[in-house]
Amino acid sequence: MDYQYIKVEQDKRILTVTINRPSVLNALNPDTNFELAAAFDHFEADPSLWIAIITGSGDKAFSVGGDISVMVNARRENDYPIPDSGYAGLTNRHGCEKPIIAAVNGMALGGGFETILACDLVVASENAVFGLPEPKIGTAAVAGGMHRLVREIGLKPAMELLLTARSIDAEKALRLGLVNQVVPMTEVMDTARAMAKDILQCAPLAVRATKQCALKGLYYPDVEQAQIAQQEGRYECLHAMMQSEDIREGLEAFMEKRKPAWKGR
Repeated sequence: MDYQYIKVEQDKRILTVTINRPSVLNALNPDTNFELAAAFDHFEADPSLWIAIITGSGDKAFSVGGDISVMVNARRENDYPIPDSGYAGLTNRHGCEKPIIAAVNGMALGGGFETILACDLVVASENAVFGLPEPKIGTAAVAGGMHRLVREIGLKPAMELLLTARSIDAEKALRLGLVNQVVPMTEVMDTARAMAKDILQCAPLAVRATKQCALKGLYYPDVEQAQIAQQEGRYECLHAMMQSEDIREGLEAFMEKRKPAWKGR
């Protein structure tokens, strides 16, 4: 597929998706959101792809969220359409079991921050800035930000960010648990790729089962109920892992002191 507003690159098992509108700080207009949705649809459907990295073009912004220049002229809801999978094709993508890493190369505001909250791992540059400034323009973080932020960092810290609309720097985001690593700008993509390669050392079905169990387990009120759900086979990816060729390959490789050859089946 030809893209106008994003770049998509495949390196073996890793798909890198770059929001490519640096002149407007990688703002997410409707066309960009739909292109991102198509790219991540492809990622989910392609069995050869095991991990995705999303980043922004340039050295100023990952994404500043919705394109206000388009929004201001929207008179009806369908004047600013959003794909079913949400902002950046990710904020409503609740069923993707493959890991997605955000490589944050600058400002991540509004829908850009909500996109990061929908990812599994986050590498941020030292100059990264995070925030949900929507109340300052009369709206709210409706692409999952209000719900994910509370769950990820707790009620009081989340409410401070949500109600004041303040932004925070990368170091505070790290302390709050919003990002995994903070590195110099020049090392962001290399660090994200290194993280992806570490994941590739693991069996892909085991990674997907782990992600699904960790996230779906949050639906239950306590660990006991989450484990009961596991025992009752409510996590499809875990069942697929237990029935896979890879689980046998992993055990045999361990006993034979060799590197396993994962097949993803």
